[in-house]
Amino acid sequence: MKPALALRIAAVLLAIHLLGHGVGHFTWDKPEDPGMADVVATMKNYNAKFMGATKSMADYYNGYSLMMFGVFGMSIFILWISSNFIYTNERFAAKILLPIGITYLLFGIIEYISFFPFAAGLSFLSGLLILFSLYGKHEKQ
Repeated sequence: MKPALALRIAAVLLAIHLLGHGVGHFTWDKPEDPGMADVVATMKNYNAKFMGATKSMADYYNGYSLMMFGVFGMSIFILWISSNFIYTNERFAAKILLPIGITYLLFGIIEYISFFPFAAGLSFLSGLLILFSLYGKHEKQ
């Protein structure tokens, strides 16, 4: 597989992840399970002061989730743009892509432990593809 294709596949996998994240983000606070509904109600209804701001756990949960939209969007953009210069500026691409690839491998592990296998698989496979793009044959064809 050519490095540019690997990066574009990784970008598509992250776009799928972003779509799934969007579904989760906009539905997390409407669970069907009564026990989970109680937890969500508690998260939304109790506010506490922390570092100068009074917020609920739901506010923090939503905020982190919204930040992930930015992380995924930025990653998709960087991967797609990098696929255009992976052949002409390998050193620059490596400086950008190595930490992104490692981060997505770590995201995959964290998602497997803390969330669910599908999200973990998308992140882990994206990380592998990104790292592969750095070590694949870089002859433009």
